Amino acid sequence: MAADCCTKQRQKGEGLLPQLFQKMRADLSSMWSSSNRPGYLRRIIAWNEKNSTLGCENSVTIDKDVSTMKDLLEAVVPFDILLDRRKRSKFLNDLGLTSETQTRPKVVQDAGIALASLAVCEEMLERELFISTSYVPGMEVTLSSRLKSLYSIYSKMKRKDVSINKVYDARALRVVVGDKNGTLHGPAIQCCYSLLDIVHRLWTPIDGELDDYIINPKPSGYQSLHTAVQGPDNAPLEVQIRTQKMHEYAEHGLAAHWLYKETGNTLSSIGSTDESETEASSYLSKDIDDQTSMEDDQFQKYRSLKAGHPVLRVERSHLLAAVIIRVEKGGRELLVAVSFGLAASEAVADRRSSFQIKQWEAYARLYKKVSDEWWCEPGHGDWCTCLEKYTFCRDGMYHKQDQFERLLPTFIQVIDLMEEEESEYRAVLSAVFEGKPVDSIASRPNIDTVASTSMEASINNKVRLLRTMLQWEEQLRYEAILGQPKHERKSYSSLESGGLGEVVIVCWPHGEIIRLRSGSTAADAARRVGFDGKLVLVNGQLVLPNTELKDGDVVEVRV
Repeated sequence: MAADCCTKQRQKGEGLLPQLFQKMRADLSSMWSSSNRPGYLRRIIAWNEKNSTLGCENSVTIDKDVSTMKDLLEAVVPFDILLDRRKRSKFLNDLGLTSETQTRPKVVQDAGIALASLAVCEEMLERELFISTSYVPGMEVTLSSRLKSLYSIYSKMKRKDVSINKVYDARALRVVVGDKNGTLHGPAIQCCYSLLDIVHRLWTPIDGELDDYIINPKPSGYQSLHTAVQGPDNAPLEVQIRTQKMHEYAEHGLAAHWLYKETGNTLSSIGSTDESETEASSYLSKDIDDQTSMEDDQFQKYRSLKAGHPVLRVERSHLLAAVIIRVEKGGRELLVAVSFGLAASEAVADRRSSFQIKQWEAYARLYKKVSDEWWCEPGHGDWCTCLEKYTFCRDGMYHKQDQFERLLPTFIQVIDLMEEEESEYRAVLSAVFEGKPVDSIASRPNIDTVASTSMEASINNKVRLLRTMLQWEEQLRYEAILGQPKHERKSYSSLESGGLGEVVIVCWPHGEIIRLRSGSTAADAARRVGFDGKLVLVNGQLVLPNTELKDGDVVEVRV
């Protein structure tokens, strides 16, 4: 898999658009160099001293002397080095020592700066976490990092029509909180939000770039906190925070990133122009400057909020259940009732739990309590319930407003209810207000939920085994190439194209592993399971019938 990624990156990026590759390397080097914040990076400063040609005035120009494929390939950081901190450190040291004895092409020097900036960001966050995080056995915090490939950055720039400084995940840190095999699930989730607060105190968050996929998972089931911040060099940096259980699901379950990242044409691409014809010199320089327009776009999803809607109150690691009491100014201001006796960390984050009906009942009873007591202004309440005012802010979140109209770091996260959840919650709400028992509502969904969760766990195990097998096969093929004499050695991509003549997929929802001929499409998979002409989802995305399948794809045919 690692060799495959590197091969594709080299083919698509350096080989086809070498000048664009050099310019993007230079621009990232300029963004991430020590000149943006004097004195902040001793590692990059040391790197600059060894490579005196890396002055700020030269960082945005293209080196006309760099023209060989060898130089361009040398500027691509190997995949295993990005995954291993010790290898990365050795790679940087070796690159610096080599630069002392011979002149390195500028594009290679720029790659060194990019790698050094990532290492420094990782060291800064690790030091802060070590100082701020108390040790709990089983809840160890691990940190890793990655640089987005230039081809992926280029693709994102085209897809979103933005400039390179708007690609906030060009470099990213990932923080994983141990949950002791799920036994510390609730405390680990609370720790995630505590770490989010630490990250935002260390670096300035970028407005509108906090995505809470823990409270509101993606359709694939992926869960994590994503935030973009201004890193130590004042350039964007993405930080992902998740529990070990969420990480394993993202790496091996249905939400695995390497699986759906390479999905072919989706229905959203119908009618789009051929972007490969875009002139490289234009460099996709469009920026979004209208802050008001951006804020309006972020606010669209909140326009339909109603009284009684459940939310989560977040104050560092303290997560509390809350409910909307009143919606004002078209949804820009909310009056929220917070229950200080109703912890919500585990129940809200794992909405597939068989006890979720009881949680909906707790929200409903909180709403009824406020209605019965006629509490209607900020500050109203008792020893365990309080009404608070929240205002929609530029960062895309509702922040608490105190009696002096000052905005506080405390915020609420609106829970996005699916259609089934919405009807279920409203049914519970009606039953509570009418004084009826909710047991009849809870009995049937709980059984279904437990069954679906058990089935999902079983299928995820199959997916994990399949992907392990595919990675093993790929590693064997790659090693076979390296073991051949150079004059007989075929390129990895040509061997891969021949492959074993088949692709292996997982058919959802029953988890059957099916082998098809190489080049088989979504329509072929539908015919194979006996539902020709039906809608097909590949890795959770609706695709065209002629979408070619790849090893490890999870295919669902909608009957």
